[in-house]
Amino acid sequence: MTPGRRLLRLASLGAALVAWQLLTSLDVEFWLRFGQFPTVGEVASKLAERASTAPYWEDLFSSLRRIVSGFALAAVLGVAVGTAIARSRVAADVLGPVLEVVRPIPAIALVPVAILLFPSNEQGIVFITCAAAFFPVLVSTRHAVAALSPVWEEAALTMGASRGRVLLSVVLPGSLPGVFGGLSVGIGVSWICVISAEMISGEYGVGYRTWQDYTVVDYPGVFVGMATIGALGWLTSTAVERLGRLLTRWLPTRAADFAPTPSPSPSPSRGPSRGPGPSPGPGRPAPEPVVP
Repeated sequence: MTPGRRLLRLASLGAALVAWQLLTSLDVEFWLRFGQFPTVGEVASKLAERASTAPYWEDLFSSLRRIVSGFALAAVLGVAVGTAIARSRVAADVLGPVLEVVRPIPAIALVPVAILLFPSNEQGIVFITCAAAFFPVLVSTRHAVAALSPVWEEAALTMGASRGRVLLSVVLPGSLPGVFGGLSVGIGVSWICVISAEMISGEYGVGYRTWQDYTVVDYPGVFVGMATIGALGWLTSTAVERLGRLLTRWLPTRAADFAPTPSPSPSPSRGPSRGPGPSPGPGRPAPEPVVP
């Protein structure tokens, strides 16, 4: 990324903060009641106060641990099941109908199931996080594997590769761009659901603390929680995208796709053209021109 683009992004974030400060400090109330909001200064002061205490960091790392555990489990299961459904008719017939019935159910609606199914709230929240990310990864993997050109697999089989080698060396690498598209969506949905689950049944975590601040009418604390959730979501999604670029660096980049093809440089002139006839070799005189 060029320095100009970085500066533009920082300016965009700064403009949003300035607009927030002006709307809240001036108590603007034109249909939307910005006068009820805390100012940027109040939120920054509350954030500095919270960041100097141990419970803030314990909540932060608790939410991160739940996200990493649930998302990693969803990534493994989603890629495995999606690949199986795309490549096996038996798997598609056995697993496909059940998954298509469960897929429209919002992950946050599984909170009662998690409470009844798991012996602790921690395991239930990880389950909800996994369920939230599982289906985006499953669907993207299934479509990415199904969209692969069969020519690649046939070429590998012709060269003597086994089915397992084809799966590891052709199918999975070829479907990585689509898989990471689903992973990018899944990490965002996971944050939505883990925060909601912490608000409903958690005992600690960023979502739990944010809800507690709301119940005691500590609005600066609520915005501190929202800012923390946004920062954590941005960091984790950026990590997933960078991992995707690292694992798919063999793909052509946009700059390479649109770069002009250099034209071959003309060879230096060696005198007048002699036509299509053979050139004189070393030690042989040049043929005399034919005069009609």
